Amino acid sequence: MNFALILFVATVLTGIVALADRLYFAKGRAADAREPWWIEYPKSFFPVLLIVFLLRSFVAEPFKIPSSSMRPTLEVGDFILVNKFAYGIRLPIIEQKIIPLGEPQRGDVVVFRWPVDPSTNFIKRLVGLPGDHVEVQDNRITINGKPVDFAIEKHRYTDGCYVNLALASERLGSHEHQTIFCPVALDRQPVLPACNRRGVRGYVCGDEDAPGSSRMEPFVGDVPPGQYLMMGDNRDNSDDGRRWGFVPEENLVGRATRIWFNWDLRRSGGPIWSRIGSAIP
Repeated sequence: MNFALILFVATVLTGIVALADRLYFAKGRAADAREPWWIEYPKSFFPVLLIVFLLRSFVAEPFKIPSSSMRPTLEVGDFILVNKFAYGIRLPIIEQKIIPLGEPQRGDVVVFRWPVDPSTNFIKRLVGLPGDHVEVQDNRITINGKPVDFAIEKHRYTDGCYVNLALASERLGSHEHQTIFCPVALDRQPVLPACNRRGVRGYVCGDEDAPGSSRMEPFVGDVPPGQYLMMGDNRDNSDDGRRWGFVPEENLVGRATRIWFNWDLRRSGGPIWSRIGSAIP
């Protein structure tokens, strides 16, 4: 469902009714006569729809996180705000850039239209810029021959279906954030019981019912001009550019900036206000 198109059509239709009433229908009504419902309702909705359409198209748009591919940065159910003008102002619906305002930066958390199916929005972290040579081996990223700052933390990450995953701090550009991944022993084999994902859907690597068996394969690639490499912070459980390729610049929707709230936390016993207003690193 193209919500932007639906919102645009609703705004145009209610605007046409409001304009027609002002130019024609109102002149034929008595001063004390009540407006017909088919005029009253569209006229009431038009300014609200117009404001929502303009804000959503040019300023900020809310999104809800549907999967855990960006853990631990973003949790399932997080409502986030996306800056729609961070990378330039685009015409709504056709998504044509008309005013360039900024360029994507390494480490940005970006919402984009999935190249495989542009009707679907994805959110990942921008790892590779146009022209970069990127290598990912055992969750350590090397860009243009220089390893990305990466430090494994002493404690492990355990939350729900995730058991004993390694946790690391990473710096990409000006963004310092955390990543999680399946631990690896000295012989480069997964350490059991690292990845107990029994009952979890949507992972793309290996057998979900075989803990520790599904680390992401090494990646080596050159980012083409005008395109970007996107990866999830949940490195071994993310359907991202290492699997389906690069994201063209015209597919970028905006930069994720803040967590609005997470209503789903109440189901797990967490306070729903714990993430309100949190900046996205």
